[in-house]
Amino acid sequence: MRENHAKRKMLAGQPAFGYTLQLGAPLVAEALANCGIDFILIDTQHGTFGPDTVIATLMALSCGRAVPMARVARNDYTLIGRLLDDGVLGIIVPLVHTREDARAVADACRFPPRGMRSWGWGRARVYGADYPEWIDEELFVGVQIESAQAVENAEAILSVPGIDGCWIGPGDLALSLGIDPRRAAGDERQERAIERVLEACRNTGKIAGYAAYSVEDALYRAQQGFRFVTAGSDIGFLVQGALRGVEQLGLTAQVGRGYGE
Repeated sequence: MRENHAKRKMLAGQPAFGYTLQLGAPLVAEALANCGIDFILIDTQHGTFGPDTVIATLMALSCGRAVPMARVARNDYTLIGRLLDDGVLGIIVPLVHTREDARAVADACRFPPRGMRSWGWGRARVYGADYPEWIDEELFVGVQIESAQAVENAEAILSVPGIDGCWIGPGDLALSLGIDPRRAAGDERQERAIERVLEACRNTGKIAGYAAYSVEDALYRAQQGFRFVTAGSDIGFLVQGALRGVEQLGLTAQVGRGYGE
């Protein structure tokens, strides 16, 4: 059995912090696996990952304590099932707008009678023969609430059995509200929508999540009540570190600090 200590922390009311992988580089995953972060999120929606690099990345993460999770490309039964069969212990599904969307997510993630996940798995067999006996409890299933429609339906979405929580995507949420994502921080419309989702999580007893722009933003969101919080990405850390070096060398940066965040 592989214990999902990140989920345990969240259920205990503590924030679990994660880093997102977008580069499709297993060596980066291996380097971060034991850095002390609670979970690593493989981004197959916006990241540069194919089926083989997902497998290689999960193998690299197996050497560390960080819980392996993934964002699926879209709300698709087969794509979700493949990531679960590969051995992720957390799944994030983007662009969930309605209760029906959330029900499809839960059905794809949970074995009968709780859902409709197909019996059978590939790399996940490394967890042992008792995998089907514990995976439904250890798996974290989160839906992305990232549209005005989803905010309106947040309580209905989060009340679906089998959904553990959500992960707010502030960029797409801003776009749906008519806000430039680069200028969304502090916008009253954005913050009201975020608070409504947070309230929906409180009302349903589900875990509130947020894709923070920085470590500082992650700490702020954790204080606000969010428990599933990403605090940066591999490409963001790489570019930010390079930019700091450029500044210290007295050179002119060619990209903005928002790149890769």
